[in-house]
Amino acid sequence: MRLSASGRWFKKKEMKEIISKINTLSEKYRDYTAMNLSKLVQIKSLSTGEKEVQLELKRQMEEAGFDEVKIDGLGNVIGRIGNGKKILAIDGHMDTVDMGNLENWDFEPLGGEIKDGFVHGRGTVDQEGGPAAFVTTGRILKELGFNNDLTIYFVGSVMEEDCDGLCWKYIIEEEGIKPDFAISTEPTNLNIYRGHRGRMEMHVSFFGVSSHGSAPERGKNAIYMASKVALEIEKLNERLAYDEFLGRGSVTISEFVSESPSLCAVSDFARLHLDRRLTWGEDKRGAVKEIEKLIEGMNAKVEVLDYFEEAYTGLKYGMEKYYPTWKIAEDHEIVQTGVKAFEGLFAKKPKIDKWTFSTNGVVINGIHGIPTIGFGPGNEVLAHAPNEKVAIDDLVISSAFYAAFAYELSK
Repeated sequence: MRLSASGRWFKKKEMKEIISKINTLSEKYRDYTAMNLSKLVQIKSLSTGEKEVQLELKRQMEEAGFDEVKIDGLGNVIGRIGNGKKILAIDGHMDTVDMGNLENWDFEPLGGEIKDGFVHGRGTVDQEGGPAAFVTTGRILKELGFNNDLTIYFVGSVMEEDCDGLCWKYIIEEEGIKPDFAISTEPTNLNIYRGHRGRMEMHVSFFGVSSHGSAPERGKNAIYMASKVALEIEKLNERLAYDEFLGRGSVTISEFVSESPSLCAVSDFARLHLDRRLTWGEDKRGAVKEIEKLIEGMNAKVEVLDYFEEAYTGLKYGMEKYYPTWKIAEDHEIVQTGVKAFEGLFAKKPKIDKWTFSTNGVVINGIHGIPTIGFGPGNEVLAHAPNEKVAIDDLVISSAFYAAFAYELSK
């Protein structure tokens, strides 16, 4: 008993020393992490146009001493450390949205300016700050001689802004890499997130009959049909399912288009584009049926959309635009491992919460069932917004968290 107790004591002491070194090194590499992020931000990287930023991320991983770094067929950068049986993936997407109205920015969106404790620019929060932090994590792990029974894949993924999870569909189903656990580095304001609502995109098309505008009674106006259903969709939004953790499902019309033989004719076609957010217990089949019920008796149809585009590598790849809801129980091993890592590093309890928006977790966990949590630098309220910036303190804390998590998971 004494020997066993002593062994546990030494193990606990050793872990405490490792955690202390992780904190020291993450702080030591503060400027290194900020500068790496600045270099990434200065490269415009819209979805399907990520080539240059991916080459820079690959260079940074190689410079940090990763065991292996490669770019897959879709263009994801995958860095590896370790060669253990258990597999952990740490993901961050490298594509960003565009700048929007430049008059709303107080600084150059692609400047990557480091000032007043922040890195400034498009992608600092959503979502290149996470990958910049995990490059430093890799450097820390190599410096500490990490050789536990764990393989860690650090993934700079592509095309997430256009199609959540497409990159991980490719990695799992085409590359054959299926981790046992995953961390998304999407912004969480340094909280541990354990899920979010799913989403899907639908078209509702209405087919009318045109007639001369001087005699509309001879035709059947598709715009009127669509307008009546649009008002019913507004009401539907108020009665969708509710989950105590994820909140209520939602539906909104994000586009209304119509066609007509001329501006002197009754419209013979109209279409609504629906953005549907799915809470726990809602799924594609039920969401489609809800809309089908609204168009009963009309010459109209509902369809779930597909995404099929060419990556910067030249590969065409796609999936249905249905992104399942997912959440992880608070007492799950991956959540509690994150809690232990956080408490060990910072001597306080983390907040456990959820994202408002959607992430690659829709495929990693929602489709493939891989236990996933989120932990990332920055506040999601700045995602897709002007004056996007991330605190360097957040980058430091994140790089430490990913390293501590790897040690905790592999104990």
